[in-house]
Amino acid sequence: MKTVTGHSEKAYALLKADAEKIQRLIEVQLENLTMPQCPLYEEVLDTQMFGLSREIDFAIRLELIDEETGKQLLSDLERKLATLHEASTRK
Repeated sequence: MKTVTGHSEKAYALLKADAEKIQRLIEVQLENLTMPQCPLYEEVLDTQMFGLSREIDFAIRLELIDEETGKQLLSDLERKLATLHEASTRK
């Protein structure tokens, strides 16, 4: 049982690290709204978010994290993306 817990903790730590990378991308864009709605930047964020959602889904299916934890990671990032979108449309 200890190994499963260890794998679960490691899976969550890896997912959290990936989520934090995406969060940094969002924060950089928020700080530098010189190019609001840059298609390339939006595509990178969309790709990163999609990749993270697939990683989370995989971890859930392996029962390394529970569904609620995975949804919370994505939800936090989606709120930050909404903030970025609002800020870029106001500029």
